[in-house]
Amino acid sequence: MTEQHDVVDIIRTKRDRGELTDGQIDWVIDAYTRGVVADEQMSALAMAILLNGMTRPEIARWTAAMIASGERMDFAALSRPTSDKHSTGGVGDKITLPLAPLVAVFDVAVPQLSGRGLGHTGGTLDKLESVPGWRADLTNAEMLAQLEDVGAVICAAGAGLAPADKKLYALRDVTGTVEAIPLIASSIMSKKIAEGTGSLVLDVKVGSGAFMKSREDATELARTMVDLGTDAGVDTVALITDMSVPLGLTAGNALEVRESVEVLSGGGPADVVDLTVALADEMTRAAGKDVGTDELRAALADGRAMDVWRRMISAQGGDPDAELPTARETETITADADGHLAELDAMSVGVAAWRLGAGRARKEDPVQAGAGVELHARPGDRVTAGQPLMTLHTDTPERFERARQALEGGWRITREAPPSSPIVLDRITAEER
Repeated sequence: MTEQHDVVDIIRTKRDRGELTDGQIDWVIDAYTRGVVADEQMSALAMAILLNGMTRPEIARWTAAMIASGERMDFAALSRPTSDKHSTGGVGDKITLPLAPLVAVFDVAVPQLSGRGLGHTGGTLDKLESVPGWRADLTNAEMLAQLEDVGAVICAAGAGLAPADKKLYALRDVTGTVEAIPLIASSIMSKKIAEGTGSLVLDVKVGSGAFMKSREDATELARTMVDLGTDAGVDTVALITDMSVPLGLTAGNALEVRESVEVLSGGGPADVVDLTVALADEMTRAAGKDVGTDELRAALADGRAMDVWRRMISAQGGDPDAELPTARETETITADADGHLAELDAMSVGVAAWRLGAGRARKEDPVQAGAGVELHARPGDRVTAGQPLMTLHTDTPERFERARQALEGGWRITREAPPSSPIVLDRITAEER
């Protein structure tokens, strides 16, 4: 077979800050998926994109080419509108767990295709797999049936959805090009557009525990993804949210499921509840439902969201009444002075949870269901010397030392209470461009 383009010419074009044509983009994605373009060649192109960027038309075409590499799902047969959420990942980010059933209460179908954790960021599927019997892998037919019956599903994306992205993501992970905003945006949006949801809310995190460390980068990523969704006909909005501090009081797998159940029972940490309600408000409005935050909070308090959670877990083989796994060993870290907890670094807590066994360094690594970090104080709280600040959980106590090392310098106690800050920092819509 004679190839239409020369990959070296494409690499040179982007190296020299040129703009790729639609034909070049279509070919290079297809050729890489077929194995005609070698990993080292795609690595060079990815690095050129990281350094020199892409135009909006280039990113849109790159995303479309990745979608075209696989199948597209269709939810048109459902009796209710669809809305989905994607988070760029953080520490203690269990929001999907209470969010999906909460939105489904209001006759909106939530097709939440989720992933596994890597490094310091937790994975939704890892968390839910701590529920005995629960399974992540569903066929498209099973997913559609559950959406119609229950209204919410959290599951793994099928292998047929944007396979080019799966191959390219693995390459970016080992070539120092994960941070390329055009490639992050197209990676996320190719899967979400191929998934076929009618509307999408993006939770773009910024801060020490996020991939985006600055507001400028987070805003650029959010705007790029909103543009991609809008151009593809998906009603898309992004919230930029704070990830300088862990979400809630837990970072782990079963620990975060327990906290999510507390939220679904009308309790739980205020920041987790507030972000869940904020995202649910965006999702229901995008789906044409005039619900409002007061009614969303009521659905958490009165058990309606919990009812959907129980049905959702049961539909995927899980037992919502089963005891969740607990770690065999714990160790408590205490405050070394009186005062106010002024800082609690999300990255430090995330790395500690990872080192305790809650996360993985490679995609094939196992995780411990009960491992993680349980927090007993949040920034602004008054603490006294000797008071527990956090409890470390693991099945393998030899991990405690490296977890403690990750936490060194990760919190600060001061005489004065720090100023409070909102969790939602900005809202990005298509109309703002």
